[in-house]
Amino acid sequence: MADRPVPAAPVHARRQALDPAIVQKAAQWMARLWADDACEADHAACRRWRAAHPDNELAWRRLLAFDSKLQSVPQHAAPVLMEPAAKGGLPRRRALQALAAAALTAGALPMVRDSRAWREISSDHSTGVGEIREVVLADGTRLLLNTASAVDARFDEATREVLLLAGEILITTSPDPAAPPRPFMVRSRHGTIRALGTRFTVRLDDDVSRVAVYEGAVRIQPDEAPHAGLQLDAGQRSAFSGHRVQPPSAAAKSEAAWSQGLLVAENMRIEDFLHELGRYRPGLLRCSPEVADLSVTGVFPLTDTDRALANLELALPVRVAYRTRYWVTVDAR
Repeated sequence: MADRPVPAAPVHARRQALDPAIVQKAAQWMARLWADDACEADHAACRRWRAAHPDNELAWRRLLAFDSKLQSVPQHAAPVLMEPAAKGGLPRRRALQALAAAALTAGALPMVRDSRAWREISSDHSTGVGEIREVVLADGTRLLLNTASAVDARFDEATREVLLLAGEILITTSPDPAAPPRPFMVRSRHGTIRALGTRFTVRLDDDVSRVAVYEGAVRIQPDEAPHAGLQLDAGQRSAFSGHRVQPPSAAAKSEAAWSQGLLVAENMRIEDFLHELGRYRPGLLRCSPEVADLSVTGVFPLTDTDRALANLELALPVRVAYRTRYWVTVDAR
């Protein structure tokens, strides 16, 4: 496609709200220029539209940034679109581009925004399945992103905020260089966690957000219950929905062993163990009902889940059956 390359829009610009009609029009222009019969007149008309208003150019740059990220999306992010061209399917990158344009033009954006592919493409920082990565924010705060996680970082004059879109993060806050110091907040779909000089984890599940504190303290505030806030101190954990916070309980340091690439199981049910291990590998990882309630204790590598499964076979009377690389079942031996 013509009119490339262009520099990415700055972070503050990417956070500016845009009229959905402008984004839709930008997507329509992009789809037109992808077409095989696009001509120079089409490109010229698109350039005129972009120049007509700053928001038009911003919407265009956002879609170009979207397009550039598509080149690095792993295959697990959109397996339905991975049919090779030889089978009659679109090439992978063009298929994902078509998905983006269709979502923006057909009003399906909310559905796409919930997909793993969209999170990896549109978030400030993300990890794929099995990937653990550290990010240092502008204030020196360190974020460790667990497998299949995504965050946005929003810093302004009044606050420092991390929006957890998916997965799990380990946060080690840094003193704010600004004066006066700005509060540090983590926001999930269920509410906010305010750090009070802290090292803590936040995990986003479907129904709740889970918080464990290892140093300092945090203040949890559910979105829909203004009087249900709770302070967690070091060594405590809790979970909260939009309406309530669960009572605190003891937080085991082994729960954050994923930051070292390890899964520590202490009398863990095999079904629960496979659920955790399955977060670090693509595909299905299940067990038969006969072995679901067996318990396992040990330390297992998250960077080599096949070796972890082999170790499980050594520890318990179970058999790991690979129907395919992406469909694995643990049965009784």
